[in-house]
Amino acid sequence: MTNVQEPLHSGFGAASTAEDVIKGIDLTGRVAVVTGGYSGIGLETARVLRSAGAEVVVPARDTDRARAALKGVDGVEVEALDLLDPASVDAFAERFLASGRPLHILVNSAGIMATPLTRDARGYETQFATNHLGHFQLTARLRPALRLAGGARVVSVSSWGHRFSPVVFDDPHFERREYDRWAAYGQSKTANILFAVGLDARAKADGVRAFSLHPGSIVETNLKKYLAEEDLRAVGVLDDDGRPVLDPARQLKTVEQGAATSVWCATSPLLDSLGGLYCENSDVAPPMSLEEGRDWTLMNRSWNAGVLPYAVDPEAADRLWELSERLTDRPA
Repeated sequence: MTNVQEPLHSGFGAASTAEDVIKGIDLTGRVAVVTGGYSGIGLETARVLRSAGAEVVVPARDTDRARAALKGVDGVEVEALDLLDPASVDAFAERFLASGRPLHILVNSAGIMATPLTRDARGYETQFATNHLGHFQLTARLRPALRLAGGARVVSVSSWGHRFSPVVFDDPHFERREYDRWAAYGQSKTANILFAVGLDARAKADGVRAFSLHPGSIVETNLKKYLAEEDLRAVGVLDDDGRPVLDPARQLKTVEQGAATSVWCATSPLLDSLGGLYCENSDVAPPMSLEEGRDWTLMNRSWNAGVLPYAVDPEAADRLWELSERLTDRPA
């Protein structure tokens, strides 16, 4: 079946919650790994997958904080993992593979946004390194467990922030261009979408399908860490009294609504036999032209759903795959 960016008319929408989309789905006997599964939409994703019967593993850099956040969710495993540390990624994957378990669902939900320019120990810009390269390496290392599942899904949490920038292959780490925190974020989110395209093309023969998504703009997460309150008010996500503005039609969502598309991508029967697709509002998103996305900024943005062509370009996906293998020094 040819996979195209065309809505499936799922019956869900912007106001749907993760609880809504999981109704009637039994995940007993399934194993899920959710990065970032102890905060924001990742925590809600882990909770809802667990409520449907899945065995859930949450890798975390701060395991004490993760255990505290997950205290009310019975049966979730917490394991150590630092996405910026290649040795830590490999160690987590080795422990998981040694357990002999299949991996049915991998949700790459952890991420950072609009950070000041920082670099990891390898000299890589940290938004690209965290949001994309760490998850690229993790997924590559877990592929034996994904194949063992006999039908698995890898879900990458991207953003409509991919409209800020394509992947700049000649200078992904801002070594020869002026650093812009939103361009860096946008590049990393475009990489999440291209990764789903590239992974699906390479892994579907093994029964592994990949998806990416925009969860919505959710103020009550740690992603806002580097944004001042006046910035959040200026872009309309906080009101004058500093309270979150909730309007799902404009992608301003609660955590429960924000987690819905992750859970839908991970579990919906409508996506059986499909893959490599970018989703919004618990459905496949339509394509958006370059003209529509060209003038999109935080201060001048449409609320239209859609994905830009450079983010789903198979040639760009192949180029990113080759770059990622080289940067992680780990063929996938």
